[in-house]
Amino acid sequence: MSYARELEAAELAVQRATILTKKVFHEKAKGTVSKDDKSPVTIGDFGAQALIIHILRHYFPKDEIVGEEEASSLRNKTELSNQIWNLVKDVKLDDPTIDHSIGGSIPSENAMLDVIDLGRSAGGAQGRIWALDPIDGTKGFLRGGQYAVCLALIVDGSVKVGVLGCPNLPVDDSVPLTEDMGADQGDSEGKGVLFSAIEGQGATSRPLSRAALQPSTPITMRPVPDITQASFCESVEAGHSSQGDNAAIAKKLGLTAKPVRMDSQAKYGSIARGAGDVYLRLPVRKDYQEKIWDHAAGDLIVREAGGQVTDIHGKRLDFSKGRTLKDNKGVVAAPKAIHAQVLSAVQDVLRLK
Repeated sequence: MSYARELEAAELAVQRATILTKKVFHEKAKGTVSKDDKSPVTIGDFGAQALIIHILRHYFPKDEIVGEEEASSLRNKTELSNQIWNLVKDVKLDDPTIDHSIGGSIPSENAMLDVIDLGRSAGGAQGRIWALDPIDGTKGFLRGGQYAVCLALIVDGSVKVGVLGCPNLPVDDSVPLTEDMGADQGDSEGKGVLFSAIEGQGATSRPLSRAALQPSTPITMRPVPDITQASFCESVEAGHSSQGDNAAIAKKLGLTAKPVRMDSQAKYGSIARGAGDVYLRLPVRKDYQEKIWDHAAGDLIVREAGGQVTDIHGKRLDFSKGRTLKDNKGVVAAPKAIHAQVLSAVQDVLRLK
């Protein structure tokens, strides 16, 4: 199966959602509330989830969706719900024909809430399941850094399509990661990239647009003949990855460059196109389980760009176990040629051998 229709739907869904997220990004008040796990969620998260699921239901009404957000809190907060609706109802692609072809507008505020709640699938190893993170890196989004709109199609436990919309990354694939790329970013001219992949067909990037999809360019991870010259990126939040262990691993590998700290799956996209080389996300708690929506799209894009993605034990990420990666611990992503060396350093530092 080619999955060309699924890819086009996912790309247009993510692209239209970034119109909303970019608008909220520039607002001082982003309508932030806290979820049960104390993580923040904004009106942008809810609005983007509604827009994307609306398009997915138009194209593939029988598919299941694992979404990060749900609307129960909004049904009790009518002012916040109305604020989100006022954003969502006005979001359209600048090409009316394309906008109509992908399902047009959501008809009402109540319909919007119902659509948000269609992301409650339990996931699993059977059938077609979309994994959606409407704003990955919400803390980065709030502080003006990197974030990503992430969507992946998982079929019988295997990721087949992955799309990342990164409004604050440079369009130019040749721009290397720099220490300041994770903070004080904007979506000005020359920013905004859409990464995509289909299993077995390679990975691409293209500029984000407000209308039709722009022409795409194939991307690949860059060769790293001298591992000491590799650059690596990690999460900004110390609660997401053990930065102390990361530093010890970098020292063991002889890496000379400082790590680039940035939020979201923008890290996966960045290393996939050769702007960086290694992404480490190391466990900070034994009981923590990564969510599938935080990795599915990025995992496929890196692998299709010539990389290898495993957990700290060297196992492929397993997206067939429900809403979490419960059989995996941590993430190690790098070009195939150096992945074993990076993984060995990870295991030495974590004393896993």
